[in-house]
Amino acid sequence: MEYEKILDIAPYSLDKEAKIQCMTKRQADLTLHHFRNCEAYRRMAESVGLNEQELQKFDGTEKTYYDLPFLPVRLFKELDLKSVPDEEIFKTMTSSGTTGQAVSKIYLDRATASNQQKTMVKIVSDFTGSSRMPMLIIDCPSVVKNRAMFSARGAGILGFSIFGLDKTYALNDDMQLDIEAVQAFLQKHAGKRILLFGFTFMIWQHFYQELVRLKEQGTVFDFSNAVMIHGGGWKKLISQAVSQEDFKKRFQEVCGLSNIHDYYGMVEQTGCIYMQCEYGHLHASIFSDVIVRDPVTFAPAPVGEKGIVQVVSMIPQSYPGHSLLTEDEGILLGEDDCPCGRKGKYFKILGRLKNAEIRGCSDTYAEKFK
Repeated sequence: MEYEKILDIAPYSLDKEAKIQCMTKRQADLTLHHFRNCEAYRRMAESVGLNEQELQKFDGTEKTYYDLPFLPVRLFKELDLKSVPDEEIFKTMTSSGTTGQAVSKIYLDRATASNQQKTMVKIVSDFTGSSRMPMLIIDCPSVVKNRAMFSARGAGILGFSIFGLDKTYALNDDMQLDIEAVQAFLQKHAGKRILLFGFTFMIWQHFYQELVRLKEQGTVFDFSNAVMIHGGGWKKLISQAVSQEDFKKRFQEVCGLSNIHDYYGMVEQTGCIYMQCEYGHLHASIFSDVIVRDPVTFAPAPVGEKGIVQVVSMIPQSYPGHSLLTEDEGILLGEDDCPCGRKGKYFKILGRLKNAEIRGCSDTYAEKFK
């Protein structure tokens, strides 16, 4: 199935049966593509009994994408996995990591990189609208200028920047709030709807804490017209007893900000992010899916039971990252019946599996910050 045809479908419009058909066809095509073009992937697939003839059975009825093999996400830290010739590699993405950690290397050709961006636009626009907004980035400018820092964090900023106009950084390169820049930004765009973007711990540590201090001194910023999108992990804030509900409540109190959306995603499947709706649920769009698997049997866990999160994406063509077992624990909350009206699965991430490495822009930064 051609990805351009999938992009024409509204991101939360397919019910369970329609999505199984669409996802199975695309996943079987991608699996065959990587089987033929990535020797390491072919060897791993053959080790579990998969061959080209077997792939013909995946038609969405007898066999679905649930039955296709998945790779542990950690493999991208240990192997160079790519399904295109070196001369077609457009750019290489790396994951976030603490000092001494290996990082994932994701090889993109132009088509895959383009589809990542197109997909992200479709997903995020469903939550923010199609109009670009003045954008305040809760980070420092050097994160996209310094190639040593440019990994998932820089890519996240650049990726979300396509939704913004007059992009302004709220922090200086010492990670301190640039009060004058924020004031000037708010004055310039008074009365307009604005976009805030950043990573969860940085927003809390360098933005929220400073807003509290300034308010105590009599300086109040009004972000009641803003929509905030943030992600990158909750490990540090949970350890400080700050829940998602606390996070939203305190921003409402300090600056009037109430339109806040967390998201879940990873560099290994850039573009297919899982946005949080107004009811606090993370949603899988038609471009991706989550399967919560029993940690012992690896069978799909039913709604309401904890398990290991598998992520499935329709995008990756230049590398075999279309079906990955993460190191996150999650719980499936339901499918096709979220009160927000969006079709598809909705779920919750509970945290990292025990003894798993810290990852995510927010959590790795928090670890270094500590």
